[in-house]
Amino acid sequence: MSGPHILVVCTANICRSPVAEALLREQLQRAGLVDWTISSAGTWAAGGHPASQFSVMLLEERGLDIQGHRSQPVTGLLLAQCDLVLCMETAHQQELQEAFPAHRDKIYTLRQIVDERGSVPDPYGGSRRQYERMVTELDQLIEAGFSRIQKLAWENYQKRGGDGSS
Repeated sequence: MSGPHILVVCTANICRSPVAEALLREQLQRAGLVDWTISSAGTWAAGGHPASQFSVMLLEERGLDIQGHRSQPVTGLLLAQCDLVLCMETAHQQELQEAFPAHRDKIYTLRQIVDERGSVPDPYGGSRRQYERMVTELDQLIEAGFSRIQKLAWENYQKRGGDGSS
């Protein structure tokens, strides 16, 4: 059986969330948590779109491949399968908590995880430099919040009936 499932959410699921998904997966693999599932989705995503070119390029330079990423919308079924939801913006968090009140307690912003307020700026349509800043910011937030991300996901996984063997 697989371990906890973490969902990363942005608007269109083509810039920030695919990057955060890949960075978080890499961090979990380094920690030996290979049975955890990481996915991403967007509050306004149309299904099937690839990640933005700068997101693909910048992660490629770090040895991470998101060429196969395809966008998907957030759904109630997807939220039900997740143990932790990490949003890029406070608006995403509020929107999901209102639309899916049964899941509100497992929906956070990535900044909240590190006891900060605010959002991770969307670089969509911006310069390579704006994308570089986004990648750096996500990397720092994931690194700083990694132990809390693990703890929250694991606790919710157990509440959901996880097998306890990870």
